Amino acid sequence: MGLGLMAMTAPVSAQTNYPERAVSLVVGFSPGGTTDVLARIMAKELTEELKQPFVVENKPGAGSTIATDQVARAKPDGYTLLMIAANSTINQTLYKNIKFDIEKDFAPVALIAKVPNILVANKKVPYNSVKELVDFAKADPKGVVYGSAGLGTSIHLAGELFKQQAGIDILHIPYKGSAPAMSAALAGEVSVVFENMPAAAPHIKSGALKAFAVTSAKRSSVFPDVPTLQELGYPDYVVDTWFGIVAPAGTPQKIVDKLNNTMAKILAKPTVIAQLDGLGAVKEINEPEQFSKLISTEVKNWGNVIRKGNISLN
Repeated sequence: MGLGLMAMTAPVSAQTNYPERAVSLVVGFSPGGTTDVLARIMAKELTEELKQPFVVENKPGAGSTIATDQVARAKPDGYTLLMIAANSTINQTLYKNIKFDIEKDFAPVALIAKVPNILVANKKVPYNSVKELVDFAKADPKGVVYGSAGLGTSIHLAGELFKQQAGIDILHIPYKGSAPAMSAALAGEVSVVFENMPAAAPHIKSGALKAFAVTSAKRSSVFPDVPTLQELGYPDYVVDTWFGIVAPAGTPQKIVDKLNNTMAKILAKPTVIAQLDGLGAVKEINEPEQFSKLISTEVKNWGNVIRKGNISLN
């Protein structure tokens, strides 16, 4: 009888004392990108708060699907977590042969931050607003070219969504990353880019790029004079690059809640807020249920954009 009680209470005890050893925080991209930087900020703070090492493991490849698949199959005990970005919800429809379901195979822990995108143009283009850009594209469909960080990236699909909502057909040129896409915009190889705010901001401030609109629901404090696309007549256009942490489905709720509560405490720290500000990111801590709804909404919305645009990767 005593042994039976001990066996029954052991898992509960493990959950209460979690974590009792090192935790892996897997990132599906190479070191240095925004996803990786945010993961390292959170890992450092989680280590300090929970008194066990949280170790970032970079496993890049196939748009982060390799890492996502690995974590989906990991033991759901809280010791393997995944740092995901908005592209994870895009991948669900974009890749035809993935073996995981981002909605069913993961337990959302917490949304951490959002980074707005901004529509920028080479300084020499003959239009100076979204309306002028759309009018120009309708008059000369081959006269506007937009660049992106690669096929299927959030920057690519931000442009695809704009094309669909504006009713224009402009040419897309994918590059191997955000930096070369930005270089192409600066050099005039492409006309416009829907770039992440941190990457575009220095070039806007220097006058090398013209800023037409932000893609978030609200104006950015960095460029308060730049309108949102919603303000400019696109009420259904909201695109944020967001980042959060998930665990394998089946992870005990007590562990999920402990992680969520700890992250809320971390994201209230002025030092952490300052680090996010430096990345052009805004903290977005919420409850696991809210994060779950965001993931489902994003899968549905990006799925519609991908299918309408006939975009796919094998």
